Amino acid sequence: MAQHRVQCGNLQNDLILFPHNRKVLKRMSSLTEMKEIFHNADAVCFDVDSTVIREEGIDELAKFCGVGDAVAEMTRRAMGGSVTFQAALTARLGLIRPSYEQVQKLISEHPPQLTPGIRELVSRLHQRGVQVFLVSGGFQSIVDHVAMQLNIPTANVYANRLKFYFNGEYAGFDETQPTAESGGKGKVISYLKEQFQFKKVVMIGDGATDMEACPPADCFIGFGGNVVRKQVKEKAKWYITHFDELLKELEER
Repeated sequence: MAQHRVQCGNLQNDLILFPHNRKVLKRMSSLTEMKEIFHNADAVCFDVDSTVIREEGIDELAKFCGVGDAVAEMTRRAMGGSVTFQAALTARLGLIRPSYEQVQKLISEHPPQLTPGIRELVSRLHQRGVQVFLVSGGFQSIVDHVAMQLNIPTANVYANRLKFYFNGEYAGFDETQPTAESGGKGKVISYLKEQFQFKKVVMIGDGATDMEACPPADCFIGFGGNVVRKQVKEKAKWYITHFDELLKELEER
């Protein structure tokens, strides 16, 4: 009993006595390490739907084509990780069957809405010489439009490509794209590391497919500013709800 009182007077010994405190210390250490990686990143990869933009592009396309409710439910299951991404994408597009004209009309009449703070964050990363990529399970035509708004080269966009017949009708999607399958975002990051010799790559996103890209990403930052995915919020070691939090991190150094 006397020994216990002496040890409680010393923080180091107190941590030895109470394993819970060691876990807290480990979590703090892990977050510190992740912030260090973010500060020294060669490249930052952003998911697009519900991260860079406020909406899910495929859900907006579905609403535009009159099958919104059914597709939104499929999206929730896909983002929660309960079905493979390619299976969910195939099923959703099979319901929507968007024509080339409908896709273009969606972009012009209902352009994607940027998430508050993303423009400033991307600009700050560019100023620091950090390469910024958009890695999305969404559609190239929509993501290219987003990239242009953020001054991100379209060469830095990795997304799915819709296919159309000569008359503009839906003909499927390019299943050879890495972003068309589960684990695809990780494959893109592995490619970027190999191609550009990046040492530190950060992945930021709201969904399960983003979280599973780390590794090979060196750090994953969960984003809940538009929608909160329970699985991601519970498992992500670093979770934010506004991009200002990351801007503040950069400004503090």
